[in-house]
Amino acid sequence: MSALGRDLRQVVRGRVLVPGEDGFEQAASPWNLAVRQRVSAVVEVVDAADAAGLVRFAAAAEVALSTRATGHSPSAAADGTVLVITRALDGVEIDVGSRVARVGAGVAWQPVLERAAAHGLAGACGSSGVVGVAGYTLGGGVGWFARSRGYAAHAVRALEVVTADGDQRRVTAESESDLFWALRGGGGDFALVTGLEFELFDAPELFGGRMLWPAERAAEVIAAFREATAEAEVGLSLWLTLIQFPPFPQVPEPLRGQAMVAVDVVALGGVTGPLRRFDEIAGLVLDTRRPLDAAQVGGVCMEPTDPSPARVRGELLTDFSADVSEALLAAAAPRGSVGPLALVQIRHLGGALATPPADAGCAGGIAEPYLLSLLGPAPTPDFGALVVERQAAVVDALGPHLSGRKPFTYLDSGESPAAVFDAETLARLRDIKDRRDPDGLFRSNFPVARPLGEADPSRAAAPATV
Repeated sequence: MSALGRDLRQVVRGRVLVPGEDGFEQAASPWNLAVRQRVSAVVEVVDAADAAGLVRFAAAAEVALSTRATGHSPSAAADGTVLVITRALDGVEIDVGSRVARVGAGVAWQPVLERAAAHGLAGACGSSGVVGVAGYTLGGGVGWFARSRGYAAHAVRALEVVTADGDQRRVTAESESDLFWALRGGGGDFALVTGLEFELFDAPELFGGRMLWPAERAAEVIAAFREATAEAEVGLSLWLTLIQFPPFPQVPEPLRGQAMVAVDVVALGGVTGPLRRFDEIAGLVLDTRRPLDAAQVGGVCMEPTDPSPARVRGELLTDFSADVSEALLAAAAPRGSVGPLALVQIRHLGGALATPPADAGCAGGIAEPYLLSLLGPAPTPDFGALVVERQAAVVDALGPHLSGRKPFTYLDSGESPAAVFDAETLARLRDIKDRRDPDGLFRSNFPVARPLGEADPSRAAAPATV
């Protein structure tokens, strides 16, 4: 047993694993198996007090901490850290009267949605119920209700955290405004979050599901999508996906290598009028649209729920013109040829995202009306390289229609928050990081701290003194 492992077992009550021990590799592996995080130890804290003890130890030992609940959006930034698993912080409390949820940092969205749905309520969840509430919300969170509710981070009222000095604190806009601002969209670089409190909203009438056609109908479906999103009310969310089923053994034989086009929909409050355009397209092979409750929205896209290796790239589109449609069809090659991309997805944004509240936190809003997501399986490094090459080809083809920005939760390994925030916001985040965690105790998957060797422009411009 390593000295680090022995010391950790003296200060925490949860399970501790170090390299070479049974279970370490599995515990250290993130949900995206294409990314390997070479951490020095894994600690599964049992409660907030356990987390505070670990933080105090790490500060004294000068060991950095990274945090994970469900393991989505990993990066190599965690290398060398002690990985903190918060899965045991799994409490869920729904205050129906005030329409507020209080959850532990290890909670995934599905149990929150299930309990909220029992009272006709919902939260600003993502596309899958297996995604963790904490990581998703700390990164902003763009999901099914973003058009009507904005970022998930906008709904946060309070956070329970352990700060770099080992104190357990409740952070609100009134108590610690700078930390509250940074945590709502800036990632987990500022404190170890152990719990969140956020607003729910009424969702008594939901409708949604997936429509699926053969890829030969892609041009018609894309045209209908463009028209439908042009008139959609904020309660209607439409996502278009060009799907290329990979030729892997885990894919059912009839679907291997097959290309299809899907439109996924979630409607809040009966605003389904624009969907009539899709009903006019022949060749529909699947239609799961039906009345829903909040507990069912995570299944609309039929996303995988088990860990797998993949490369993901996100970009924001400034428009969805006919030129964009043609570029997508040409670059994604959905008409039957086997390509390295499993999906090319366009999410319609706008609404509340484009008009964020004054107290939105560092997540702010998104002016761009569409979000592009490019995902491909990466079972081997060589196949992953093909995926990255095709992603670059799609982005190059769409170049004039991309803003160059992306949401925090769409960063891939090797990318940085500089692609998310404007210079002023990033500078403020870095200032808060420097003041709140000067020794770099906390390290998120995408740290806001200035990379080693990068000059500080504000200091470079200062005049010399003698």
